[in-house]
Amino acid sequence: MVSKFYDIGDKTLKRTRQICPRCGDGTFLAEHSDRRSCGKCGYTEFKSQKNEK
Repeated sequence: MVSKFYDIGDKTLKRTRQICPRCGDGTFLAEHSDRRSCGKCGYTEFKSQKNEK
C-alpha cells in the first residue's frame, strides 16, 4: 500500500522512507534492523552502530 510511504498532513505530503540514490524518485529503500536496501538495483547502506564494549 502506497500510503505507508507517505505522511499525509494538513496540505502537506512528506516521505517517510529514503529514496534510492541510484534509481531516483518512486523507488524507496527497505528498512532493516542494520541496513537500508533497494530491491530494484541492490543498493545497500549500512546503519552506523554504537560503540559496543
